[in-house]
Amino acid sequence: MPMDNQAHTQAGNLLNFIDDSPSPWHAVSSIEKRLTDHNFKKLNESEIWQLKIGESYYVTRGEASIIAFTLGQIPLINSGFRIVGAHTDSPGLRLKPNTAYGSDGLVRIGVEIYGGPILATFTDRDLSVAGRVTIRSAKGFETKLLKFDHALMRLPNLAIHMNREVNEKGLILNKQTELPLIFGQNKVGIEADNQFLTYIADALKVESKEILTFELNVFDTQKGIFWGANQEFISDSQLDNLASCHAAITALIKTDKPRSTCISALFDHEEIGSKSSTGANGSFLANVINRIGLSQKLEEEARLRALAQSFFISADMAHAYHPNHPSAYEPYHHVLVNKGPVIKTNANQRYTTNAESAARFITLCESADVPYQKYAHRADLGCGSTIGPIVASLLGINSIDIGSPMWAMHSIRESTGVFDHTYMIAVLKELFNT
Repeated sequence: MPMDNQAHTQAGNLLNFIDDSPSPWHAVSSIEKRLTDHNFKKLNESEIWQLKIGESYYVTRGEASIIAFTLGQIPLINSGFRIVGAHTDSPGLRLKPNTAYGSDGLVRIGVEIYGGPILATFTDRDLSVAGRVTIRSAKGFETKLLKFDHALMRLPNLAIHMNREVNEKGLILNKQTELPLIFGQNKVGIEADNQFLTYIADALKVESKEILTFELNVFDTQKGIFWGANQEFISDSQLDNLASCHAAITALIKTDKPRSTCISALFDHEEIGSKSSTGANGSFLANVINRIGLSQKLEEEARLRALAQSFFISADMAHAYHPNHPSAYEPYHHVLVNKGPVIKTNANQRYTTNAESAARFITLCESADVPYQKYAHRADLGCGSTIGPIVASLLGINSIDIGSPMWAMHSIRESTGVFDHTYMIAVLKELFNT
């Protein structure tokens, strides 16, 4: 498969975005920079919004969720909203509040499991931590982003001599006792927790006593790469779902003077159910939609009429067919990497796709000259879900679940196709231009 320059450039931009975004807070910060570089104006939920037709804005909540939008050229009552939703969080390991403790001459870091990662993939990797730290300030406290680019921690595997059946039964890790990470050797006379807090404080150029709290997650320091005979694949952490976030924001930035009001809504906490103030099951998107309506002096009936004309795409990654494991897939719904976006369907509404929304998405793909695929999960396997059913039920908007096909979902090292990312950007841009 020959490499396309545009596809290669966009995939490279995605890898750079992911490598700059090892936590949801960093992802939002990275997105903010891209938006401000393209003249999006920042709003604050606690202030009055003065919105102008044709202008572009964004607002954050909890520093880990962000909604960006461009007001359309025609009134909401005549067009409604065009919305793409995705999520900024990824499954993995999060540090416990009292995280460091000494044991056998070592400082180890206690972690909790966030979401549903493939735990075995975290072993023998060059790990570090990133997230946000609150420190004392004249106003009480302030938040600082923290990221260590170098390898800081490790989860060494147990040698096969002590685990003879690992290749037959797989690597199973006890979530409490076998996940603590090795941080360093314990310094005599210094408590382990103080050693870790001092390390953080030095990086932030503050005193350790100024640190109040932190939210930190583990990430793999290996950068994203192109791979394959023709470099047609990419591999990185957090492709689920930062690839969809990047596609949604890129499509919005590239949409000039849209007819309809276009929104990219990127939420935290999808991997753990979305039930939070920053999750899709919270009020964030509904509040933004309502405030946009108020800025155009829409009364309640007019706002509901606008919603009835709206369309929502839930963009989350999809399961590509893995030829080494054919029994894991529904036989007549194999989706392939680099063959286009996947329409995800589930009769029990784990995905929000219906016949009408699927038809609408197919016409978007045809207009954008983008191939598409259809996916259904095996009937005898539990099916995952997305923010799609949540947003559809909260807002009553016609909705669809789609995503780019990928391998190794929820591994610390996931893979997808170079061309699929370009396809996704193109079809989302097509939505925004309707």
